[in-house]
Amino acid sequence: MCYASQLIGSKGDYLHSLEAWIRYGDEVRRPLCVAEDFHESSTICIVGAGLSGLTLAYRIASKRPDIQIEIIEKSNRCGGVIETWSHNGWICDVAVNATRPHPAFWRLVKDLNLSTQFSPSNAVANSRWVSTNGRRRKLSPWFMFGRNPIRILRGVKNARKGGRSVADSMPLTPINDAITLGIVNDYSANVDADFLMPSMTQFGENPPQKWGKIKKQMQSTYPLFTPKRGSTASFAGGMQTLVDGLVERLNDFENVTFSLNVSVDSPEELAKMRNLPLSSIAWCGPLSHNQGKFTELNIYAVGYTIEQVSAVKVGYGTLIPDTNCPVSGILHESDVHASPRAPEGHRLFRIMSPIIRHKDDEAVKDSLRDLLCKSEPVLFEKIGIRRIPSYPPGYMSSLHDNNPKYTKAGWYYSGISVTHVVTEAERIADLF
Repeated sequence: MCYASQLIGSKGDYLHSLEAWIRYGDEVRRPLCVAEDFHESSTICIVGAGLSGLTLAYRIASKRPDIQIEIIEKSNRCGGVIETWSHNGWICDVAVNATRPHPAFWRLVKDLNLSTQFSPSNAVANSRWVSTNGRRRKLSPWFMFGRNPIRILRGVKNARKGGRSVADSMPLTPINDAITLGIVNDYSANVDADFLMPSMTQFGENPPQKWGKIKKQMQSTYPLFTPKRGSTASFAGGMQTLVDGLVERLNDFENVTFSLNVSVDSPEELAKMRNLPLSSIAWCGPLSHNQGKFTELNIYAVGYTIEQVSAVKVGYGTLIPDTNCPVSGILHESDVHASPRAPEGHRLFRIMSPIIRHKDDEAVKDSLRDLLCKSEPVLFEKIGIRRIPSYPPGYMSSLHDNNPKYTKAGWYYSGISVTHVVTEAERIADLF
């Protein structure tokens, strides 16, 4: 049964079936950028071996063993932004460290036989804080919405006009800044509300029945454990476990090949190189108009003994919108996950430092004396750099293309969460 619609760029009511809404939830609000003849291809080239490209290849190859699929990656590794660093018992994800609940992601885990390595996060570590002017305050519905509800409601109403920023849609500075910095490393005035939260802005079509009823129906479709509201889940060994599982399964398919260390500048160039129609190309990476429009973060793994950070409450993490601080966010890695992320008797924190604020490693370390602990950490290591695309106001609307010549998928089109990417890949595969 085909659950996904190929309609692209239209706003209206009930373009998707109830089954699609139950299967994919609010993700059906996001447009699919799919070439009209993509599903008729006998050979497909997927550019980008990140989570999007790997999942798309897996879903299509599983349904259609008659289609030859080549995955082209410019680097020497698969996974894209998903990467897990480990050393002497310390385990830290460089980018995505967990997933929010969504049936499509749960289905992927089950289909890859990774369910024994996939578990809910620590329920105790769900507190989130915002630090402004040296004061740390716990995020809560009252803290966020109880101060000026009329102003907030007006913002939401205006957001439904489309093309607005998160700052316009949720006038809660600096809270909205803290949230968008934590998600896309950018201030709320620069972030498209439609792209970040299309359900709140009512982007796309409306469901055929009340959303609350659909959510209840979705709950029964989780193939593994049914997650609790507001919870997250992850893998033992970090998110790299998912990438490794996908690569292992894809290597078992006779109709799938990998081409690593191959750089391609455009879909048109690739179509010519492989003597394929442009409609057989799936581009899961940045295009020329995205080049240079990124924000960058330095990522650090920082560890202490439990005694050193005994005063730091167990929780999810702290967001810091203050531009004078070299750190924009602290994630309590070893608190959050059910599987060990630090040697026994220690706690691990992931530190995010925007390059635009960054001075040097010592400045980051100095700031941690006020933010976490005055003692010298037993581990302080820069483990990578994150490059996050910019999503300015109007970005979602700009994706609309009623006649795309090739398929576009991934973080640049689906959304910023792993659930968005995985759901989009399955929706596209449903067209085959």
